[in-house]
Amino acid sequence: MRCVSPRTAVGFLALAITCSALAQQAPREEGAAAGGEAPPRAMVAPLAFKVDWVRPPSQENTKVRYTPVQENVGDPNVEMKYYGAAKQILTTGAPGNALTPYGVWSGTAPAPFAMTFRLKDSYIDLTGLATIRWFTKTSGFHVVRPVVKLANGNMLVGDAEFSSITMLTQSQFSLASVHWIKLDPEKVVTLNSGRAAANPNGEIWVPNPDLSKVDEIGFADLIPGSGHGTGGWIQLGGIEVYGKSVPRN
Repeated sequence: MRCVSPRTAVGFLALAITCSALAQQAPREEGAAAGGEAPPRAMVAPLAFKVDWVRPPSQENTKVRYTPVQENVGDPNVEMKYYGAAKQILTTGAPGNALTPYGVWSGTAPAPFAMTFRLKDSYIDLTGLATIRWFTKTSGFHVVRPVVKLANGNMLVGDAEFSSITMLTQSQFSLASVHWIKLDPEKVVTLNSGRAAANPNGEIWVPNPDLSKVDEIGFADLIPGSGHGTGGWIQLGGIEVYGKSVPRN
């Protein structure tokens, strides 16, 4: 049997104790640095508000399509705003019906329009992980696009496009990847950004718009509707906006 000197045995024992202490200490130090267990990384911003379309008592005749009114928005803290021909679009579908859910339809709009929503007491910070989720359906060459109205009053329309959708489909997109063009709130047509650019074709894009305080958020159709039937229109169901609420005061 091989003998080990007392000095060597003490060295082995000290090394074993040190390794054991480090093995136990490392996880504890990592947890302490994070204030306990490391929290899961956020993958999406919090829900700021949602638009659930409802049918008020004034629209009890289910065979009639009505101009959408404030009472069609389920949350009383969410205000609806009209631009362009938005007051000439109609409600459609049936509340609670999974196949044909309630929403709005633009075939009767004789000109471009935008419809937006705002929280009465808050702006929305649409930077970072902010996203929008909505149900859309389109016909013809019509496209659903996001619209924002900033705290300074400027309206912008984004290049995120939702088109050629023959069934009401849920989509979610990040605001961080959207490029914006200034929008005329009366005619709902795109405008020059007001800046000079080396490439004249680039003058229309708004450079680095401040989305940290957004007053209104909604959607637009930049093509007039073709009337009833399948010619050309957009249909929009529920909307969810994910972003941080910022007090208005």
